[in-house]
Amino acid sequence: MAMFEPGHLHIERHALNKDDVSYNIHLDYEVSKNPAGEKGIQFTMHGSIQGKDLKEPFFLPKVEAYNFASNVTKIADKYGIPKEKIAIGSSHEHYDLMFEDIRQQLNMKSGDPIDLENFE
Repeated sequence: MAMFEPGHLHIERHALNKDDVSYNIHLDYEVSKNPAGEKGIQFTMHGSIQGKDLKEPFFLPKVEAYNFASNVTKIADKYGIPKEKIAIGSSHEHYDLMFEDIRQQLNMKSGDPIDLENFE
């Protein structure tokens, strides 16, 4: 299950058997600046994975903000969920809405530079 509203994505999965995974993840985000004054998005991933609480903040500057799913996948992997089990990209409707919201919040337009070195 996934639900989106501007500034927030909620994804939840219940294990179907003992070999499956469960998680209840909230991804909050807002326009912010890092200590160097770079404009970007401040994300906070929080909730639970496999019954363990999680709270992981991360900042992406404007030129990397489109790559947020990579960070989410790495955090999920760190907590024991293989990347093929995390649904950040599997619910394209919600992912696309979040992507568009971030684009609008950062006033990004087609042709704006992005940092391809950090994309995975």
